[in-house]
Amino acid sequence: MTKAHPVVPLLAVSSWGKFDHTVMVLQGGGALGAYQAGIHAGLAEAGVAPDWIAGVSIGAINAALIAGNPPERRVARLREFWERVSAHAPFVPPVSLDAMRPIFNFMSAASSVAFGVPGFFSPRLAPPFTVSEEHLNTLSLYDTQPLKATLEQLIDFELINRKAVRLSLGAVNVRSGNSVYFDNGKIRIGPEHVMASGALPPGFPAVQVDGEWYWDGGISCNSPLWYVLDEDYRMSALILQVDVFS
Repeated sequence: MTKAHPVVPLLAVSSWGKFDHTVMVLQGGGALGAYQAGIHAGLAEAGVAPDWIAGVSIGAINAALIAGNPPERRVARLREFWERVSAHAPFVPPVSLDAMRPIFNFMSAASSVAFGVPGFFSPRLAPPFTVSEEHLNTLSLYDTQPLKATLEQLIDFELINRKAVRLSLGAVNVRSGNSVYFDNGKIRIGPEHVMASGALPPGFPAVQVDGEWYWDGGISCNSPLWYVLDEDYRMSALILQVDVFS
């Protein structure tokens, strides 16, 4: 995972305790989400623990991994997840071959497209256009059921629903096109809510939650910051937004 130590001194560690809340805001960004895991590791080493995490897409997965584990296990669980989903990488080039890194990156990406990512998604045998409207959960290029098993293994959803850490996951209602947030302060969170937040079409299928279908929250807005501010714009909080795009 990416080390975040250079960031920590810039945030004036001594001033963090002056706020009532510490909020972590995690964007969507696919494999770039590994950077968020590194940031969390650096903050945890500095003694910073969020009491509210809002995430979208891959940010929702990282957020659930943090909120769904006790503080002493969070970094290890994040590392385990990212090692699982990168285990298919055929070759990690040494520094001496840096000039060839774009080629190796292309090969790794092509491998993911062709064979999927272990513990995350796998290619469907039947193309999407052959699927009937009765089976919308299979209307995609890839099957994300492997992700459900991974989430259940690495996340304690009972801990999430005890609300020690507030967790907010952004998704988009397919029928209305509106942004929706699943918040453990308002509903019980399960694997389906995390998967709905990361259901990016056409690669991944929509996920059904309580009779409604949902897609990736990044389709509407890739940053959950607006949700945090709309929920309580008057709160005293240190908000740490981890941007994964320039």
